[in-house]
Amino acid sequence: MKTSIKNLALIAFVALFTLAFTAIEKEQKTIKTESSKVVWKGYKVTGSHEGTIDIKSGSLTFEGDKLSGGTITIDMTSLASTDLEGEYKGKLEGHLKSDDFFAVTTHSTATLEFTNVEAISKNAYNITGDLTIKGNTNPVNFTLSIYGNKATANLKVDRTQYGVKYGSASFFDNLKDKAIYDEFDLIADLEF
Repeated sequence: MKTSIKNLALIAFVALFTLAFTAIEKEQKTIKTESSKVVWKGYKVTGSHEGTIDIKSGSLTFEGDKLSGGTITIDMTSLASTDLEGEYKGKLEGHLKSDDFFAVTTHSTATLEFTNVEAISKNAYNITGDLTIKGNTNPVNFTLSIYGNKATANLKVDRTQYGVKYGSASFFDNLKDKAIYDEFDLIADLEF
């Protein structure tokens, strides 16, 4: 009986020791830029505009089957409107790329670096990250869902935190129906 207890204790000790020093391997999965998509949507008093923006590069980090990190770089020069055509499309895209908005000639990329990842269910995570636009970095929070080799996320971004104040009623008076709301949406569909 004593031998059996000693053997069980030894087996338990070896198992615990082995598990304590077994590291879960980190795996970085590259985001497939050609099949991933980011849609933006901005709002103004009289309506909204929407379009797309390309992912330049990025990856998601996994420990086993659990998301543990990530980074994404956006190509700001690819900013495009999808709700307008012709002259108005060109004017909006030019204005958004100008110094009034995102100043893409001097700030050609934006980045998102995950700083904390917390699982909230089997396929969903609360993400805290550092978002950098126009050289300004601020924390953002959002939920990211993963199904197989695809992930989706929706972010609300306050553009004024990144020095984009054009048409903001928070900074300019008497804009009336020319006001542009401070928050815009980013909807990401990623494949990796």
